[in-house]
Amino acid sequence: MTRHIGTKLIDARPMTRQAYNDYRGWPLPADENGADEGYLVEYLDGGQANHPDHAGYISWSPADVFDKAYRPVTGMSFGLAIEAMKAGQRVARAGWNGKGMWLALGGGNPATPAASFWNLHTAAFAVANGGTAPVLPYILMKTATGEILMGWLASQTDMLADDWQVVT
Repeated sequence: MTRHIGTKLIDARPMTRQAYNDYRGWPLPADENGADEGYLVEYLDGGQANHPDHAGYISWSPADVFDKAYRPVTGMSFGLAIEAMKAGQRVARAGWNGKGMWLALGGGNPATPAASFWNLHTAAFAVANGGTAPVLPYILMKTATGEILMGWLASQTDMLADDWQVVT
C-alpha cells in the first residue's frame, strides 16, 4: 500500500455513533459503543448521495480520526487556502480591510481559444499558434473596489497568516 494525503470539502455535524446509526435507521452493532463521539460527514466534492436528506455521500467518523483529517474553513493556513482554491473555492483573509475581497484560481487551460483573450497581443499569439494558447494557472483577486486583478502575489505576511477562510 502507498500513503496518501488529501483535501476534501465537507460539511460536518457532531454526532455520536448511536445517533448516526439512529439517523440512518440502522441497529448499533453489538461490538460498537454508541457513546463514541464523532461526526456525521457529508462529502461535497464527490460521491453519490446515499441518504435522501443529503446531496452528497454521508458517513460517520470518530472524533479523533476526524480531528486529524479536517480543519474548519476559517483559520486556515495559506497552504490550505491554496488547496481550497484548487478545489474551486474562493478564499480571503479575515483581516483584510476591503469588503468583498477574495482570491480564486484562474487559468490552467492548455488550449484557450483566441477569442477568449481580451488582450490584442495574446489573442494574436493564440491565432498564430493555431487558434489557441496555453494559459498557466494563476491566482486572481476581486478587489474592494470591484476590479479583478490577475496575477495576485502573496506577501510574506499573507503566506504566514493563519486567518484564511473560504468565502461562500
